[in-house]
Amino acid sequence: MPQHLGGSVSGKGGTVAASERVHYRRPGLFTRHVFNRIVRGLTRLGISVWGSRVLEVRGRKSGLPRQTPVNLLTFNGRQYLVSPRGETEWVRNVRADGGKLDLLLGRRREHRTAHELPDDQKTEILRAYLRRWKPEVGVFFEGVGPDSSDEELAAIAPRHPVFLLDPPTGG
Repeated sequence: MPQHLGGSVSGKGGTVAASERVHYRRPGLFTRHVFNRIVRGLTRLGISVWGSRVLEVRGRKSGLPRQTPVNLLTFNGRQYLVSPRGETEWVRNVRADGGKLDLLLGRRREHRTAHELPDDQKTEILRAYLRRWKPEVGVFFEGVGPDSSDEELAAIAPRHPVFLLDPPTGG
């Protein structure tokens, strides 16, 4: 459910009060200006770094394409996008565009539709995501890891949007 500061907002599941803070961990300068650029560059060359893709989604304000590197998780034959940093710009843009997005790897472009999962369906996805990428993203999960209990994973689920992706179309 979208949660924004200031006033209240309606979303999936009801209205959110202004007192409920958005969970978002802004990337540092190194991540924004060095790491993400390296991963994005390699991915654009067709080199996937541990399942990385470049996510392209239409900006909700500008309407212009926005790109960011993401980790594509394949789990039980389905593909997911998880936002370890919380309510990021890409999450808000995907929601605003009805789940439409493209995943890029080299010259390959996959048109996809994302469906946000409710919190009670995220536990095993978050566990699989942390099993795969904990060294890279574990700091954003407040000490919860792949070996944590279901209850611990369920407790952090509201802070980490998870999207199930439909199979690719076109391309």
